[in-house]
Amino acid sequence: MSKATRSYLVFILFTLGVGALSGLLTRSGMQQFQALALKPPLTLPPVVFPIVWSLLYLLMGIGAARIFLLPASPARDQALRLYLFQLAVNFFWSILFFSFALYLAAFLWLLFLWALILMMIRDFCRLDRAAGLLQIPYLLWVTFAGYLNLGVWILNR
Repeated sequence: MSKATRSYLVFILFTLGVGALSGLLTRSGMQQFQALALKPPLTLPPVVFPIVWSLLYLLMGIGAARIFLLPASPARDQALRLYLFQLAVNFFWSILFFSFALYLAAFLWLLFLWALILMMIRDFCRLDRAAGLLQIPYLLWVTFAGYLNLGVWILNR
């Protein structure tokens, strides 16, 4: 197996694993949320979310692997650190929102995540345009998630 293939597999599986662990840890909170919380217009059926997130994690992993495979440099290392940091922030949003039902705190956390994603896109694009562009669906989805999160907070205060 080539270094490139290994790198893609590691980054994709790691990123999907972070998402899966988040889903596993918040499963009961998600079920309670679906049953009890008021939701804003445009809320999608629950089955859509794991499908979309899996695709987004796949794109994130591909983009990160592309950056990793570039020659070592301070810019590359910084972009990868930012990638890991935003992934950690992403992980904890689900816990704030679903496990603790802290909808306003989760919304503010999501704004922070949105800014990190934007910075990651900028840093990735400077190194590898395709790696950065692969993150655009993630930014758009988190923008939509922000609308939903804010709507949930307003409707369930």
